[in-house]
Amino acid sequence: MVDWSSVNRVLVVRLRSIGDTVLATPSLIALKRFLPNEQIDILLEDWVAPVLEGFDAVDEVITIGKGFSERQRTALEIRRRKYDVVFNLHGGPTSTFLTYATGARHRVGYSNYRYSFLYTELLSSSSDFWKKEFTHSAEQQLALLGHVGVPVEPAPLSRLCIDPASERSLASKLADLEFDTEERFAVIHPLAAFDSKRWAPEKFAEMIGVLAKRGVKSIAVGSTQETAELENLKTLCNVPFWASGLISLPETTALLAKASLFLGNDSGIAHMAAAMKVPSVVIFGSMNRNHWYPWTDAPNEMVFEELPCQPCPGYECKVYGDPKCIISIPPENVIAAIDRVLAK
Repeated sequence: MVDWSSVNRVLVVRLRSIGDTVLATPSLIALKRFLPNEQIDILLEDWVAPVLEGFDAVDEVITIGKGFSERQRTALEIRRRKYDVVFNLHGGPTSTFLTYATGARHRVGYSNYRYSFLYTELLSSSSDFWKKEFTHSAEQQLALLGHVGVPVEPAPLSRLCIDPASERSLASKLADLEFDTEERFAVIHPLAAFDSKRWAPEKFAEMIGVLAKRGVKSIAVGSTQETAELENLKTLCNVPFWASGLISLPETTALLAKASLFLGNDSGIAHMAAAMKVPSVVIFGSMNRNHWYPWTDAPNEMVFEELPCQPCPGYECKVYGDPKCIISIPPENVIAAIDRVLAK
């Protein structure tokens, strides 16, 4: 086990997506709570690292690109830093290689990771740690900390911080859009990684109209690569509606902080909304709701259609051809969830 009295430097490895990064924040909070004076760093992919701009429970965000030479440089850099303990919250081959490359005395992961022999401490499963059948992604990550003696109860909620520079740049972009955040508004995220997580844009347009009747205007956000889809949504709306693919991830955090509601698909932006304690309605398709529900104490509802084939990886629908799980969710169910969340 880890002798924490001799630990000075800890690295958390968490590759992949926006949601994964947001749901690593409870682990970072638990570590900083336990080791307030030690160095706590996190390794993230470069495109998602801005999510943690200004985050106060980590000392440094180290980034890694996609190219082999970039990853090699990163491996050399993290080895140079001489970490005492490394937690791999991801488990893929690349993150395992990077964990091993640190040369840390303690390398912590799950026993089902590939190349598990490269770790020094292994946990069988998060269910074994928490003594329950279903565990959330945040609990799965926290369990690795708890396995080697880090206090993880009470389990922290996800949290993000507002970067002052991003708050100022957001204000400039919203001024260009003529969007006033002093009025009641909802942040809409009608996008997701694949079709089994995407509710139809026509239905989102209908919800934007419903919100307008309730005195809540809407702004949709997405990446620059999703600008065309956001513009298409504008053509489907019969009420004033704002959208931008130019709002960065740190700016999205600042925008969510002012919102009265988040409405969107199960996605990384939904987890950002949860971290900012925005009342949320999240539409679920193929994914495991027990593992990905909003990790927050803010009012929230998940809207879904129960099917025997759920959950599934979601890349394709092998049962119905088209993803019935997301297609069949009726607008009236989402409207009812919106009304309940707004009432709270």
